[in-house]
Amino acid sequence: MPFPVVGCKAEVQAVRRLTPEILEVDLRLLEPAELPFEAGQWVSVPFGPKTVRVYSMASTPLSRTQITLCADVTPNGIGSRWFRAFTPGQAVEFKGPTGGFVFNRADPRRPLFVAEEIGIVPIRSILWDLYQTGFGRPASLIYWVRDPSWLAYHSEFSLLARRYPPFEYLPVVRDPVGGWQGEKGEVPDLVERAVPSVEGLIAYVSGGGEMINKVRQILMAKGMERKAVKWEKFW
Repeated sequence: MPFPVVGCKAEVQAVRRLTPEILEVDLRLLEPAELPFEAGQWVSVPFGPKTVRVYSMASTPLSRTQITLCADVTPNGIGSRWFRAFTPGQAVEFKGPTGGFVFNRADPRRPLFVAEEIGIVPIRSILWDLYQTGFGRPASLIYWVRDPSWLAYHSEFSLLARRYPPFEYLPVVRDPVGGWQGEKGEVPDLVERAVPSVEGLIAYVSGGGEMINKVRQILMAKGMERKAVKWEKFW
């Protein structure tokens, strides 16, 4: 059964800059003392009667007393300014958990994860939760960013691929600066090349709406059913 949405009070424990414009924050739960959730879900933060921002949890459900949120603060809107101002000891209020972008462990199909920039956050939570809890089946991650400096969690996914050989990690950048030797181009192009067959496959796609639509069209053209493409739209 889904976990109930509850109002939460927490305290900022630590703030980290993962890339030039991506920040990560650890929040220790105060009320309630624990927040049960499913990997891939998010919390909502009210900034007024009709102004709410949502943030996916980058941490896994194994940690219920402390959650980790991650955000791209490039837009510099009300949510970005709130995130930039975090300091240890600061009080934070939010509601959660919410969202249906979660992995169904009972589904026997091999998962393909596709993430665009900050859309990596819920997928990071799902992947670590799967492999930390004994997920033995193969899985693949295609992760696109504008240039290598935006690859949040790159070292973690590289480690995951080495530690769990059934996991395949394919980062791709638009601008291969700084001596980048990996894949380059756009997400749909790599999906087209890297996915020769969709037989026995299910897709989890997270990022911008345009990318989601293009990836879904490519996979459906290869024979995937529309409902086999799960998605989380960030913009």
